[in-house]
Amino acid sequence: MTLNYISVNSYKNRLHHCKMTDERNFRSSYYEKVGCRGVEEKKSLEILMKEKPWDKVKLKQFCLRFTVPAAYRNLVWKVLLDILPVYPDSHQFVMEQRTEQYQDLLYAVEKFDFVSTDAPRTQVLFEMWLLENEERKPPLFPETNFSSAETFIPIVNTLLELYDDEVDVYWLAKSLTDVVRNMQRELPKLKEAFITMLEKEDGDVFNHLVDINAMEVLPLTKWFNCCFAGILDDTSLTKIWDKVCSGAPKILSFAAVMLVITLRRNILRSKHSDEVLKCVSQIPEQCEEVVANKAIELWQYYGAQPQNDTLAKK
Repeated sequence: MTLNYISVNSYKNRLHHCKMTDERNFRSSYYEKVGCRGVEEKKSLEILMKEKPWDKVKLKQFCLRFTVPAAYRNLVWKVLLDILPVYPDSHQFVMEQRTEQYQDLLYAVEKFDFVSTDAPRTQVLFEMWLLENEERKPPLFPETNFSSAETFIPIVNTLLELYDDEVDVYWLAKSLTDVVRNMQRELPKLKEAFITMLEKEDGDVFNHLVDINAMEVLPLTKWFNCCFAGILDDTSLTKIWDKVCSGAPKILSFAAVMLVITLRRNILRSKHSDEVLKCVSQIPEQCEEVVANKAIELWQYYGAQPQNDTLAKK
């Protein structure tokens, strides 16, 4: 009998690894068993948030190890992405300044008719971002010639589903786009990591993709540059973005691996590369959370370390 997405030996090794490294205390295990997983993690985060100033290194370590509780995610992301400082007493003042800048940009794009008053909110925010960057057309990332619009717009669409405050949406989208821009030189490494891990985790799928020349059609650049926005559902994405905001964009390679492996049955049935492309473009809704969870599990198994701290900075 074979497992769907990992070899038996790999699975056994992973179980052994989990047993050897599981340092959770009895109470944490109990909470998880009775369905209250995350209670201890939430308490740990609250302790970190009581420090003055916040220790960003510890905050990143927390986000790399755990999923950020939804109630705190917005605030934690804004600190990790330097939208807010590590001094909690300054948060209100800084956010007021961010709001004023947002309002100025919004007034300008409407005043100069850069966007119609009934335009979709995504388009309005995009025009504001272009104006702030003194651009009239979406700039291309120089290393890859990838349009920044294909990064900013999908990310905004996802954030609008997550948060009601468009000021937060704008600043988070702007900062995540900066992360992606700074990530461009690392794309070859992310793709190399994807190929290496796919071959190791599911040799059958890897060999099949190579045999039908389908490896080249996988939209890896698109997946990485939109951080899977519009590819995975909003709830699943937040778990991935916790790691991206913490300076670990390599999680995107693991997400790509698990997406392909999760769709292995249809991929193995594909006889041509265009069939593979169609397959990975039509992800069943019930698979999306599986992809995110398994990607994080695989990433943690391989070390769960930040790839490059500078990637998370503007």
